[in-house]
Amino acid sequence: MLLSRSFALSRLLPIGLLLIAMACIQAGASLATVLFPAVGPATATSLRLIIAAALLWIIFRPWRWRVARRDWGNLATYGIALGAMNFLLYQAIDHIPLGIAVALEFTGPLSVALWSSKSRLDLLWVGIAITGLAVLLSLDHDSDTSTLNIYGVLCALGAGACWAAYILFGQKAGAVNGMQSAVWGITIAAVVIAPIGLVDIAADAFDLQLLLIALGVAILSTALPYTLEMVALPRLPTQTFGTLMSLEPAFGALSGLLFLGQALGLLQWLAIAAIVVASVGTTLTGRSAQAIDSPYPN
Repeated sequence: MLLSRSFALSRLLPIGLLLIAMACIQAGASLATVLFPAVGPATATSLRLIIAAALLWIIFRPWRWRVARRDWGNLATYGIALGAMNFLLYQAIDHIPLGIAVALEFTGPLSVALWSSKSRLDLLWVGIAITGLAVLLSLDHDSDTSTLNIYGVLCALGAGACWAAYILFGQKAGAVNGMQSAVWGITIAAVVIAPIGLVDIAADAFDLQLLLIALGVAILSTALPYTLEMVALPRLPTQTFGTLMSLEPAFGALSGLLFLGQALGLLQWLAIAAIVVASVGTTLTGRSAQAIDSPYPN
């Protein structure tokens, strides 16, 4: 009895940690919108990346491991993709609801999974995903007949493309030490992307209250979920991890509803559910589905 309880705990604990990590990421994205009226999404991205990089350097001390010269190219691409993804996602959620932005962004990892899979069911998952996307792109969060802001849609899809690059180059960069590569990736993202938001930064950005909010965003969106994931990943099968990752659009929609009051219509919830189903299906039936050996990107 004690053994079975211990086994159940060992399986449920990492699942719970990943669910908490996803909730933290989307809560952090919701909190970031508080910064937008004062400093704009670009500066909010810069503050998050700088603070997150500093926190991860303190926690994980990446200087203790040597990075081979041949790995710097993949690390640089990985970091730039990560930074661009953060930048574009914050641009997107400044114009469209968080849940829809995350669902559109999720086309990135879904495309990578479908590309690497050879299952005969691929066409089914592609059809379901395309149907969900078509519904999302044709509806607005205020009604079921008008269209979404085109700039927000393009930024969300661009973030998805960057997420795909993040996966592909992150797997190569993380081959030696996943956490070390992730910290270097965040650092490169901060160095390359952050200056965009700091070019015309106003003095108001250094207000203590705003800096505390930015610290909260960095902790919720990066430091805390990265740490939780490092505990959970070694204890989870690849398919379980991929399936849980597929819930990200649903977490985004729930976070937008709970924290930002962004109520979605029935068709939009069904569209997001279709994208989740397509992602779960790809994870469960694909022959070569692999977990990302690096923390959550958002």
